[in-house]
Amino acid sequence: MLKGFIDFVREQGVIGLTIGFIIGGSVTKVVTALVTDLVTPFIGLILGSTRNLKEAYLLVGSSKFMWGDFISNLIDFIVIALIIYILVKIIGVDRIDKKKQENK
Repeated sequence: MLKGFIDFVREQGVIGLTIGFIIGGSVTKVVTALVTDLVTPFIGLILGSTRNLKEAYLLVGSSKFMWGDFISNLIDFIVIALIIYILVKIIGVDRIDKKKQENK
């Protein structure tokens, strides 16, 4: 049973997935800091307000639409996706997957 588990971990790339998960958490922290500390104030200057973008909202009746928080999270997503795309291209993971598919 232990041998089967070790084979599973080795063959299914669980270790690589774990490393990617840990690095992904670190990249997320860096990107969030980048967006919060650099991008958000720049957008605030463009919009004419230097307050935190995450706090921007539109009040309609008694409802608060937190559009600033949505935009901030969208920027986080775009930057993280761009970083992952660039890293995949640099490492060449997409070429490795294509070669595996061609060999099957």
